[in-house]
This record gives sequence, structure tokens and C-alpha cells, in this order.
Amino acid sequence: MATIDLTVIPERRKRAVQRVRERNIIIPTFAQMKDPTLIPDKIKNELKSIGLWDLNPRNLFRITWKNEPVESGGGFGKVNYMELPSSLTGVPARIIVLVGKWFPTGAHKVGAAFGCLVPRLVTGQFDPTTQKAVWPSTGNYCRGGAYDSALLGCESIAILPEGMSRERFEWLSKIAGEVIATPGSESNVKEIFDKCWELRRSGQDLMIFNQFDEFGNYLWHYEVTGHAMEEVLKETMRPNDTYRGMVSATGSAGTIASGDYMKQLFPASKICASEALQCPTLLENGFGAHRIEGIGDKHVPWIHNVKNTDLIVAIDDNAVVNLARLFNEPAGRAYLVKKGVPEAIVEKLDLLGFSGISNVLSAIKMAKYYELGENDMVLTVLTDSMQLYGSRLKEMHEEFGEYTENDAAAHFAQYLHGQSTDNMLELRYVDRRRVHNLKYFTWVEQQGKTYEEILDQWYQPNYWSDVQKQVEEIDALIEEFNRDVGLL
Repeated sequence: MATIDLTVIPERRKRAVQRVRERNIIIPTFAQMKDPTLIPDKIKNELKSIGLWDLNPRNLFRITWKNEPVESGGGFGKVNYMELPSSLTGVPARIIVLVGKWFPTGAHKVGAAFGCLVPRLVTGQFDPTTQKAVWPSTGNYCRGGAYDSALLGCESIAILPEGMSRERFEWLSKIAGEVIATPGSESNVKEIFDKCWELRRSGQDLMIFNQFDEFGNYLWHYEVTGHAMEEVLKETMRPNDTYRGMVSATGSAGTIASGDYMKQLFPASKICASEALQCPTLLENGFGAHRIEGIGDKHVPWIHNVKNTDLIVAIDDNAVVNLARLFNEPAGRAYLVKKGVPEAIVEKLDLLGFSGISNVLSAIKMAKYYELGENDMVLTVLTDSMQLYGSRLKEMHEEFGEYTENDAAAHFAQYLHGQSTDNMLELRYVDRRRVHNLKYFTWVEQQGKTYEEILDQWYQPNYWSDVQKQVEEIDALIEEFNRDVGLL
């Protein structure tokens, strides 16, 4: 079924209402995540004494792009974003990035997990008194799922590859009920799926929230991230500017759903899907391993609207890890200032985690490919920040030694201003269909989808718009659930 199942199961819902009442939980609506001015003053006052990452159910209301950028006690304002200057990017086009660090857990995946869990909770399909929520992920999604579960009074199991950064595992060990490390690294998604099948056969009372096929992930980004992008454009677009498109690593294909929203507003705009060059699944049906944490691959996510994707870009993971050093090592930052990058921007470059650096490089390549000028605008997203990769910098320092000005000069020239238009493909109709057809091998052969479903995704005209229309119905269910809980 293409749409999110919103069938209410009354007895299970009653137990969920009781659990939520006991835990003093109030659930925000999509409307409040888009526009925090709708949040009751009572809750805003409570947040003044709560840290951004605290395990407090009121932090559900901080699942928004509009948190005040402080660690504790912050209120709400405009969307957190930053414009990257040409002195850094090497292109005249205006590249603007939405900043994910100021979500609880330090990554926007906490919103995607909310979009998957909450519709099941408020309908009674998920029973927090008996079931565990399982969060298969290559990193940030299972962190967001474990966090949301803790705030919503649910037990959780987090699944992620053993090769992910140490920070993720250390934090999860304190939040999730159980943490399962699967073989491999970022690109080993099948091993995560295999573990899910093993858990299904275990006889435990579980509900698996697979971000790669959960339309709640798609819908949260379409609605919340999409509107955030629209607001940033309204604030920054000058009279002669033109919005040209958005860029996102495919990952679970959640974030790229915001491009569907933006393309409805700007039909001539482009959606650029990015992946790792070392694992070029979309670009050339390829496979491999890579180091860009946050963009799991070797398959095409079920919720990726491939028919609406215009451009594929593959990014060398060597560029990402070396630019992480350029952006964060003292010698690298000093060199950037020497090359004319404003100090105020240099001081904020730790807002770019690995996948954020990859997204920015993809935006640069897109700007070069389409020969975009100073009045052309490209949007992308910083999923997380270097707060989650400190151990990686330490590892590189131990392996390669001190980072010098010569290193900085080489990396600046090669990986920033030296970006070219190689490893790119502008998609014709048949190219889109070829990428879509790759879903068959994962989702029909391995994960239980049907032949009819994969055809519907491609040929049914309302397949994606039917999901997009469900926000108001979900919000009504959340509001009714909150009324029955009785805490507002």
C-alpha cells in the first residue's frame, strides 16, 4: 500500500493513551514542527529549563528546523541555515545549507523517526506497553528512533553497522534498550535487513521501522523539511534570483523527498541525488564500500521517488574525509582565511558532518554542470555536524600525522575549487526507469514487496501525492490522541 496505514485499533490505542499519560507526554503535530509559534506557551516555558539532548518528552517539540541554536533552554526562531560564499565553494552560484545540528541528537533524522513511529502510536497499531520499536539504520536514524522511543515511553532496539563512528555507539548504549552491531560499514545495508528478518523470526513482539521503506520518513521530510526550504528561499531570494534545485544524498531517500515539495512550487527546478563514488549504485548499478557515514547504499530505497530525480552525482569519499580535516584542523582553518573565506564562515564549518560535506560538494558539481551564475540558488542539507565525528579526526591524525598548510593547500585546490563535472549523469526517462528497476532486486526478491507494487510506483499517477495528502489526517489523529491523554 502506498499510503501510510492509519487504521485505528481501539484497545491497543487505549493502552497507548494510558502509557503516554503516565509518562507526562504530549505529542506535537506536523503543523507545530513546521511552525513552532503554534506550540502552547506552557510547553515553551517548560523548555526554558531543558537541554537540547535531554531525555525529556517536551523535547518532542524541538523536532523542528527552527530551534534556537543553543545547547540548553532555547526557544524557537527562523530556520537554521547558512549561505556558503564563493570564496569557499569556488562557484558563483548561491549555495545555501539547512543546518541539522540543532535538532535533539544533533541530526535531523530524529524527525524522520518521529514520522514513522507516531502515526502507529496514535492509531494503536504500535503498543508501547508490549512491543519494542526496532530501528535499522546506518547511523543517525537509529539514534533518532531510540531517542524518540525513550521520549514516547517505548522500548527500542537500535541496529547499525559495526564500522560506524564510536560516538554513535557510545551514545546509543545509554539510550537504546539494546544495540546490535551488524557486519561491515556504511554501505552494508543488506546485513541490516538480514538482522531484521532474524528478529522477525525470533518470536519477540516487535515492530520494525525500516527507514528505507517507511513512508512516514518520506512524509516528514516532504512536509517539514520542504516547508523549511521554502521559508529559507523566501528570506534569502533577491528579485533577480532563480531557485535552480536541491541536492541530497539518497541515503534512505527521506531528505530528498523535500525536493518533491520544492519541485511542486518551482516546476523547472532540479532534484540532484548524490551517492559515494566508491559505491556507485545509482550511477552505474555498482557496489563497494565507502567512508561517507550517513548515506547507506547498495540498493535503491523503496521510498525514493526516482521518477522525479533529474541528476545523479557521485562523490569521492577521499574528498569528504580530507575536507573534514581542512574544515576543522587549525592549519586548515587558517589557510581558508588566508584564501579569503570570511572568518565567521570558517568558524562554523564544524556544522558540516561527513554527509553534509558530501552534499555541499554535490551542490558545487551541480552548479558547475548547469553553469549556474550569481543569481542562481541551490539548496542542500547538513544532516549532522562534526560533533559526531571527532573520533574520525583523531584516527586520521594518528594515521597521517599533523595537518599542515601544504595539506590544506592541496585539499582546497583539489577537492573544493578543483571539483569537476565528472561522475555525473543527467537522467533521461529511460535512465530514471533503469534506476527504479533496481528496486526489484532488493524489495521484491528480498523484502516482500510485490511485482504489482513496484509497477504502481512507476505507473500510478497519484502514488506519491496520495502520501503527501495524509498530513492533515495524521495531525487530526495526534490532536485527538492528546485530548484523550488530557495533559494539554
